[in-house]
Amino acid sequence: MSTTIYSWQMTAPDADFQLAEEPFPVLEAHEALIQIAGCGVCHTDLSFWHYGVKTKKELPLTLGHEISGTVIAGPAEWVGKQVIIPAVLPCGECELCKKGRSNMCQKQLMPGNDFHGGFASHIKVPARFLCPVPDTLLAKYPLEKLSVIADAISTPYQVIRKSELEAGDLAIVIGVGGVGIYAALIARIFGAKVIALDIDDTKLEIAATNGIDATLNVKGLDIKTIKDQVREIAKGLGVSRYGWKIFEVSGTKQGQELGFNLITFTSTLSIVGFTLDRTEIRLSNLMAFDAKVIGTWGCKPELYPEVVDLIASGKLKIDDFVETFPLSTINEVFRNTLNHAYLKRSVLVPDFK
Repeated sequence: MSTTIYSWQMTAPDADFQLAEEPFPVLEAHEALIQIAGCGVCHTDLSFWHYGVKTKKELPLTLGHEISGTVIAGPAEWVGKQVIIPAVLPCGECELCKKGRSNMCQKQLMPGNDFHGGFASHIKVPARFLCPVPDTLLAKYPLEKLSVIADAISTPYQVIRKSELEAGDLAIVIGVGGVGIYAALIARIFGAKVIALDIDDTKLEIAATNGIDATLNVKGLDIKTIKDQVREIAKGLGVSRYGWKIFEVSGTKQGQELGFNLITFTSTLSIVGFTLDRTEIRLSNLMAFDAKVIGTWGCKPELYPEVVDLIASGKLKIDDFVETFPLSTINEVFRNTLNHAYLKRSVLVPDFK
């Protein structure tokens, strides 16, 4: 058995990833070594690689935080288990962790940011918050595809829970790409009527095919026209004029400003996507509408089993939204992702010899 970790590392912004290798690390008692099955490509990775967001660990760095794999060394109770590695690994002991806000733990560690991540053959992580994958789920999906649970699915799951969405509510999802489509599907599972907004007809068609109640292509439309059309759609769906749950997942200035302008009486706007751009909004609208805006950072590990159960039960199907590529094609995949060439979440599968 190989005792070498192979990885593709970021050495500079926009530069090609470089192949690197190092020996297996020495494990502390609380750590596990995981053979990686797959690692998803997230917009956050693009933010580090292309958009100028700084990583906490100095370069060179192996990116990737959406990881599944098999534990091959570490605590005896974990060895041999197939697992999802949470994208945010908290300490479990601090004030925020004990208050149920472990995703905001200030001692948290994020693969591909604080330490070498998942675009590699193996990874060393704290074992405490690993999420085991049951055989019932592995019977439905290969382990590598389940890596998307670590962010693309768990992040919208947490924010939908935080939004206090109830059955019968109207959920408006802005941007139904890799994360947004899961936000729309999970909101539907929770019993909401869902409107998907995007500028890509193909993404909207995928949403409609998978049971989303209504879609609207907002490309080229001004905000007033969009608001008028959303109101008409909402009326046709028979939902309340009040309490809309709005989820901004596009990670764009335009999407965030649209989301804010869709706020109505007692609405909740959830910011899921990330952009460095600044928006122009009138905060007094929150007062006038008795509304609120909330954010979300990843997903606390305590919620991962609920996400796993959602997929294992068949309520949430992921086949149509994930495609795999050999990890050796990482440079091509990142460039194509930057150019919006893919409609599905890309998962890179180690192919080291």
